[in-house]
Amino acid sequence: MLLLMKLLILAAFVSGGFFMGGRYGHEFWGAGAGVVLGILTLLSDTILQKVKPGRFIGAFIGLLFGLLFSRLALIPIAPVLADNTGTLSFALDAILGYGGLLIGANRGKNLTVSGILRLFKGQALEGNLKILDTSVIIDGRIADICETGFIEGTFIIPQFILQELQHIADSPDPHKRARGRRGLDILHRIQKMPSISVKIVEEDFPNIKEVDAKLVALAKMLDAKVMTNDFNLNKVAELQGVSVLNINELANTLKPVVLPGETMNVFVLKEGKEYNQGVAYLDDGTMVVVENGRRFIGKKVDVAVTSVLQTTAGRMIFSKLKDEHEREELRLQRG
Repeated sequence: MLLLMKLLILAAFVSGGFFMGGRYGHEFWGAGAGVVLGILTLLSDTILQKVKPGRFIGAFIGLLFGLLFSRLALIPIAPVLADNTGTLSFALDAILGYGGLLIGANRGKNLTVSGILRLFKGQALEGNLKILDTSVIIDGRIADICETGFIEGTFIIPQFILQELQHIADSPDPHKRARGRRGLDILHRIQKMPSISVKIVEEDFPNIKEVDAKLVALAKMLDAKVMTNDFNLNKVAELQGVSVLNINELANTLKPVVLPGETMNVFVLKEGKEYNQGVAYLDDGTMVVVENGRRFIGKKVDVAVTSVLQTTAGRMIFSKLKDEHEREELRLQRG
């Protein structure tokens, strides 16, 4: 049945080409062109998978310009060659149309739908595009930041990021599934915000396999910034000259400054790694290590900060019990 359908389609193209060619007195040339077009149509599914959309767009535009130039070139020549106008018209259409198609396909290899849209929206979007990666969407804090008005502009969501989120949301693992659905809910929430414009782009970079590499390539193409929580993506993007907005770095920057000697009241939650240590956490998630704090597990206690350690994972505060710290200070003063 499928073979019969293909034969009927091919026959339709051959017949159409035969009759169209008859208008110029070249029935067999027209039939031949119909055969070629019919075969290309039947192979279009395979071709579309292998050839970038930009080449098709460029080829189509090039073909139109080629045929236009053919019509313009024929105007001054037609009166001179009145008897052979049909032959000349066919030859010019074939040569200039094919030439325009080749030039357009070559020039259009880097052309994308999103790139065409930028030509029309252009300057209003320049420097204000932000591409969201999977980690920052699932994290969810980006939606809270947007609601405060600190971030505005256009968020770019690549189709391959949406596919990754959908894949996570369909995972048999309940934890992954919950994270994926949370990410989709966060995107839906951001789309409703009046200060944020969300654009879905189809550019997929089929020659690039890794999602992180696709994000960097898209950011370079659109001259956009990448928003992420991924430390490795952050470094790779910066090495390639792509600006990165890291939510974790922003959160660390906004944490209150704590200096040695300051006192605070903390709830000792669990035992530390070292002997007799206790571990507490501030409201922003900062870990506080309490020396000799093991006996206060499950209780609140006053501590004095002795040092602060900043790491790539965040900030750690080391402290002593306030009473012990004060006794040590007195001993040093007397001593």
